[in-house]
Amino acid sequence: MTIQTRRERERAERERLIVAAAKELAEAEGWGAVTTRRLAAEIDYSQPVLYSHFEGKDAIMAAVAVQGCADLATELRAARSAARGTREALAAAAETYTSFARRRPALYDAMFTHLVDLPFATQEAPAPLEDAFGELLAVVDPVAADGEEPGLLTETFWAGLHGLATLMRSGRLPEHRHERRLALLVAYFAGG
Repeated sequence: MTIQTRRERERAERERLIVAAAKELAEAEGWGAVTTRRLAAEIDYSQPVLYSHFEGKDAIMAAVAVQGCADLATELRAARSAARGTREALAAAAETYTSFARRRPALYDAMFTHLVDLPFATQEAPAPLEDAFGELLAVVDPVAADGEEPGLLTETFWAGLHGLATLMRSGRLPEHRHERRLALLVAYFAGG
């Protein structure tokens, strides 16, 4: 192994450590608690080391969002693969998505609520963002009627899931009706 290869590996490991610490701290105490000073103390590196990897908190939050999309894509893929049939795949994706939002609220906020400097829905979008959307597209595409645009239909399904997750988390929709709401959304997209 060359010195350069070792340094690259060590740099990548420090970045993973920074992202993991930020995610952990945000889940425990909220994004307000995530500062470069606090992260430096958490991972036992100096602030200049953090700044050698990320420009600041916003860049760290964007990296957390990318990792979160990779995690979500993995969970959606597993749910879709385990489902039998189109309607079941839609239902599994809907439950998985909203469950992810409930279980990992700070991560979900970094991905879809906070303003982060990430290009969504463009060719410059990082692969994990495309992968997560692609998993939703994979369950929506089979229900697209002739003449419907699967990507647009998927964006609408995603918006429905995001709205349900966000409104329920904020207490604006009661938790006890969550399963019924998901069933209605799935029935609408599955054609009844």
